[in-house]
Amino acid sequence: MIKIMKYSEVKNDEIFARVVPTVNVADIVSEIIENVKANGDKALFEYCKKFDGADLDSLLVTEEELNEALTRIEPKFLDILERAAKNIRKFHEKQVRNSFIINDEDGILMGQKIIPVDRAGLYVPGGTAAYPSTVLMDSIPAKIAGVKEVVIVTPPNSEGKVNPVILAAAKVAGVDKIFKVGGAQAVAALAYGTESVPKVDKIVGPGNAFVAEAKKQVFGQVSIDMIAGPSEILIVADGKNNPKHLAADLLSQAEHDKLASAVLVTDSEELAENVSKELEIQIPLLERAEIARASIDNNGKIIIADDLEKVIEIANEIAPEHLELCVENPFDCLDKIRHAGSIFMGRNCPEALGDYFAGPNHTLPTGGTAKFSSPLSVDDFVKKTQYTYYTKDALNKVAEDVAYFAKKEGLTAHARSAVIRTEEDEK
Repeated sequence: MIKIMKYSEVKNDEIFARVVPTVNVADIVSEIIENVKANGDKALFEYCKKFDGADLDSLLVTEEELNEALTRIEPKFLDILERAAKNIRKFHEKQVRNSFIINDEDGILMGQKIIPVDRAGLYVPGGTAAYPSTVLMDSIPAKIAGVKEVVIVTPPNSEGKVNPVILAAAKVAGVDKIFKVGGAQAVAALAYGTESVPKVDKIVGPGNAFVAEAKKQVFGQVSIDMIAGPSEILIVADGKNNPKHLAADLLSQAEHDKLASAVLVTDSEELAENVSKELEIQIPLLERAEIARASIDNNGKIIIADDLEKVIEIANEIAPEHLELCVENPFDCLDKIRHAGSIFMGRNCPEALGDYFAGPNHTLPTGGTAKFSSPLSVDDFVKKTQYTYYTKDALNKVAEDVAYFAKKEGLTAHARSAVIRTEEDEK
């Protein structure tokens, strides 16, 4: 049963704590990465057989496999994928940055170029649940950014097949290549390259603890989006909400993972009790009831605060991945929210809208990292290069100032490089 706490009666570390695994995966992941670096495809085939039960001849999904998968997808689902993709494109197209030039002083020109990375690798989970939504959310921003090649890695089933819904989403999103490999070994393959899997410049996408650790270990060799932890939802609610709705929203994240965190913060003790009762009614009805049960029992919380101001303060302290503002006037609260991955406004905006269809990205910072990081966006797939141009006259005007500054740092070669050209002119 979910824990109900009064904010004034418990320590902060108890409110914000979650049950986490004590297994240290770092050494296991490090060994996998070194094996992939040394043995390439051979290591990947071995891991596919060991972890997925698949005896593969090739890691690449062929065009024939892709077309065959599409024939198995219901037309209705393909239509929904297309409509979701349209919404995601519309939102992310607004994020595109433009290069700029500053040329407002004689003889001086400065600018910044926005350049997409050459190749991006997307990790798509395929274990306890397949996520075509992740394919859309991660690949569409990359394509909008102008990435030349977008590749997916995702684990196959024991027959060596990729879930057809993932392939359908990849087709809709315009993914260039798909490889049948998952886990830490897939991250290693993207980071270092193998005979089949190309080395990428950026790795994005969620995964289990082994995937997260692998991304952490290869960072620096490649760029990554974030180290994502288990799913989170925090609901800010006043006493006028329907407890059935709030319980359903909490469970929408609890069913992801036994380590997922579902938290309700409210100023209504009556609502807290009713939501707790409703959770007990709804959990047994879920297909993933065992997972949701563990998540709610271990990491679920209902926190009762004195007023809505305190509720919002608690929400900012937690800095959740998903934040629902289930209050009378959510836009009155919006400016007060400083830390959240994605905010869902009002009583008719369940977090599931964001997972699948609305348009904003669902790859979000977790574990309180929303205090300093952002959702996946077009920005994740570009880099910035700056440039500077001075004429001889423009340099002459500032050379002594540059040299003076450099000498203050004890860097006389810097100073010399600034003034040597002016000295030559004097001769």
